[in-house]
Amino acid sequence: MNIIENIGWIAAILAGWPLMIYVSIVCVLCTLLLRGIQFRHLSTGIRLIFSPTKKSDVGCAGDMTPIQAFVNTLSTNLGNGTIAGMATAIYAGGPGAAIWFIICSFLLMSVRYAEVFVSALYGNKAVSASIGGPMLYLKSMPFGGSLAYIYAILCFFYGIIGGGAIQANSISLSLQTACNVPSILTAILMGTFVLYVGFGGAHRIVKLSNYLVPVKVGLFFGSAFIILAYYITGIPAALHLMFLSAIDPAAANAALMGITLQQAIQYGLMRSVFASESGLGTAAILFGSTGTVRPAESALMGMMSTFVSAIVCFILALCITVTGMWSSGLTSTALTVATFNTTFGSLGGVIVSILSIIFGLGVTVAYAYIVRACWLVIVPSKYEYGNVLLYALVSAVGAIGQVAVVWQLADIVQALMLFVNLAALLMFVCTLRTQMIDETDQLSQA
Repeated sequence: MNIIENIGWIAAILAGWPLMIYVSIVCVLCTLLLRGIQFRHLSTGIRLIFSPTKKSDVGCAGDMTPIQAFVNTLSTNLGNGTIAGMATAIYAGGPGAAIWFIICSFLLMSVRYAEVFVSALYGNKAVSASIGGPMLYLKSMPFGGSLAYIYAILCFFYGIIGGGAIQANSISLSLQTACNVPSILTAILMGTFVLYVGFGGAHRIVKLSNYLVPVKVGLFFGSAFIILAYYITGIPAALHLMFLSAIDPAAANAALMGITLQQAIQYGLMRSVFASESGLGTAAILFGSTGTVRPAESALMGMMSTFVSAIVCFILALCITVTGMWSSGLTSTALTVATFNTTFGSLGGVIVSILSIIFGLGVTVAYAYIVRACWLVIVPSKYEYGNVLLYALVSAVGAIGQVAVVWQLADIVQALMLFVNLAALLMFVCTLRTQMIDETDQLSQA
């Protein structure tokens, strides 16, 4: 067995059922301990998104406000993994995977709430607003100093791979397919873009995210709703198929033969974890940099980023199902393109390519901040901009390379980050649950 096969084998084990069971247990426990906070305060979270905290309401001088942290968190959640990942889940697990995806996403909202609350609580006590999230609160765990350092290394690696190489590769393929742009040119452009973003610091990262997120969310919902409007009469049947195949794939339709209930659950759970990144700690890093004195508000806003990303993925799954493309035998981005082609004709591929580019750029920009925060923990501050050069280099190489193995490496690192961070979060939920519940209840009544 060669190195590539070994990597694939390790990724399949770490990112498979053991991880899904572990995440599910933590999600259920957090939901119970926090009294279903994601259900009781969903409306409060929605309200906060439209009436965010003003700059004057934060404590220490943070790199961004809570609403800017929300925008950047949403940006990391909505990448090319959304476009290709949800289509892959439907291909492998059938339409029922989308229902399990939503169920798991709602449970994950409690985990996202917990990690952002703890991060905002510890971030307000931090000396530097640029270093937050698990790098701070893990220090309260046994062997906390070592855990925080290990987490920073894992997150840095995941950031430059997932936010740099993988997104650049998807953008390169999209430009090559839609406009016949040479991959070497995309590599140069991506490397230059990352240098521009990174050397501009937190201010430039926040500013670019504020521009990119509304564009990519608006373009996605606009095009997706046109598809759903075109197939509006088939939506009830599509939803019925999704619910039926979530319970019993074999009874749903002859075309679902070969897809088991286990596959539907597995791919629904995996996609919800990897799409929202809830429990991974990346959102905690962003919200930990706000310097807010109101952790409950940040926690609810962080929770809403998981909710929005879940809605985006479910809408895409519904489009794939209602058009009938879920049974076409296609997978990944090709399935998404075929879905859009049913309504937009040859323009469907162009729209998906544009979405791929904008989604990818949004992730790359948001991860520039996360990578920077991790780098400041790993190396002395005098080498602060070394991460920018490395991030740009990896992004450029990703645009011209094959990243199949890189995806598997990213899965391994992501699984390790989840194991470490979720254990810490469960401890904090047990010790801080009364404070979390009381502060959130008071906020909702204000």
